Amino acid sequence: MGLVHIYFGDGKGKTTAALGLALRALGDGFRVCVCQFLKSAKSGETEALKRFESAVLLRAEERSGKFLWQMNENERAECLARQRELLERAAAAEADLYVLDEALDAVQVGAFSLDALLERTEALRERAEIVITGHEAPEALLLRADYITRMQKLRHPYDHGVRARRGIE
Repeated sequence: MGLVHIYFGDGKGKTTAALGLALRALGDGFRVCVCQFLKSAKSGETEALKRFESAVLLRAEERSGKFLWQMNENERAECLARQRELLERAAAAEADLYVLDEALDAVQVGAFSLDALLERTEALRERAEIVITGHEAPEALLLRADYITRMQKLRHPYDHGVRARRGIE
């Protein structure tokens, strides 16, 4: 039986911590499934994961190139449907460690219900370790977690106009 890790909050480092654990697991010969919700941009971490035979990266194809808040009603509905499908694809993957990156945010925007995430988490933990990231963690999920880490932003260059930097953010 695997344990459940929650990395949440408004600070930088949730995905970085989750993928650091994935890298550790890959180095020890584990099979890893990284499922990224609400993300579609190319990044250093996704490129690095492609270098490991025992790593599976799942992302929904983004068709509009827009953030969720910029989408019209039809685009938003299609995007959320792809996120629901992504949760099912992750559950079907064979892995020793699952990273459900931004799954908490996917619940928050209505891509799938908290109950659906809880159900998948309980099923997956029977066979693997699970890491879930996002901004806000519902109490029902926190009660089931074995590790809980809150990332709190105290200062960030973005607040002063510094945009995300390649290789760092």
